[in-house]
Amino acid sequence: MNKDLSLLQPYPFEKLTALKAQVTPPSDLEHIAFSIGEPKHPAPEFVAECLNDNMARLSNYPTTKGLPELRKSIADWCERRFKLQDGSVDPEANVLPVNGTREAIFAFTQAAVNRSDDALVISPNPFYQIYEGAAYLAGAKPFYLNCLAENGFIPDFDAVSEDAWQRCQLLFLCSPSNPTGAVTDLETLQKLIKLSDKYDFIVASDECYSEIYLDEAQPPVGLLQACADMGRHDYKNCVVMHSLSKRSNLPGLRSGFIAGDAALLGPFLQYRTYHGCSMPVQHQLASIAAWNDEDHVLENRDQYRRKFDAVVEILSPVMDVQKPDASFYLWAKTPIDDDKFAQGLFEQQNLTVLPGRYLSRETDGVLPGAGYVRMALVATLEECIEGAHRIRKYVESL
Repeated sequence: MNKDLSLLQPYPFEKLTALKAQVTPPSDLEHIAFSIGEPKHPAPEFVAECLNDNMARLSNYPTTKGLPELRKSIADWCERRFKLQDGSVDPEANVLPVNGTREAIFAFTQAAVNRSDDALVISPNPFYQIYEGAAYLAGAKPFYLNCLAENGFIPDFDAVSEDAWQRCQLLFLCSPSNPTGAVTDLETLQKLIKLSDKYDFIVASDECYSEIYLDEAQPPVGLLQACADMGRHDYKNCVVMHSLSKRSNLPGLRSGFIAGDAALLGPFLQYRTYHGCSMPVQHQLASIAAWNDEDHVLENRDQYRRKFDAVVEILSPVMDVQKPDASFYLWAKTPIDDDKFAQGLFEQQNLTVLPGRYLSRETDGVLPGAGYVRMALVATLEECIEGAHRIRKYVESL
């Protein structure tokens, strides 16, 4: 077996399962899960209808590159959403459909990293654990940038050494952030693009939460948008990953895309033809319907706004918690150790949250996720309100 498999840590939810197994929750309370970021809003009916109407396509092999119609719908959506130059996202060269952002992140890392003893993959910390595992299995070393409250949970890129930038082959961004909800601004994105020019590394931006934000007048800026604002319509050294899982409440469709620099996506397509990860044709057709509609996305955001308003109002008198810039997470500071908080909350209130320490690694003597829990407000408004009252009752009992 690949010796680098030994470098992989248990997934956060494995750790959470072990933590919860040590206690017994009250049987008279229904379990509420604020732990996993799995959208619970109903999937759009027109997408399900499209999927059902095309089940005969089960008899067709899908191509790795995907249907031209899907690539065009994605290219058009990118240009509309991020105000890109018309025609700058070529469906033939700048877009590839993928089976969700997790698959794209992992696979792209394997294709992008040139194995060497000193190769670095830089990522935020706390982080989505796929960044770390993909780096190890590509033969690189993860390099973590702490995201702390004093910097608005955005890494201090100015503090990164020149040696680290020189060794960097791939920089992962996550904006809006999982778990903090922080959004990286245009100026910072453009600074990183200039650094990629200077040190010749790839910038990969995981933007799967970009369509869940609180201020309708200020949608999160994207990496391709930052390129276009600089007049870089070839998107050199830059790729973005997007998904229908959060935007359209379709986590089971396993549908997303990677877009950006054609010079990177060409070799990546070749890698994917060996990887064997084509999206089923009926899923592609359903995805086209989803990317072409914004009404259901607006309603989705409205539902999250209502939940954030209600939950923060209940919790803020007893916890240090604020609404995020975007995403459907609350990154809440805990009055006791985050793992003890999560375990006690489950034991007393049968409610599950994710300890922040499970999403981070100690770096420079700091474990940036410690003292926080991630709450995913993915359930119904009523269940989120009930959950918030249970959390408040637990905090008041400490």
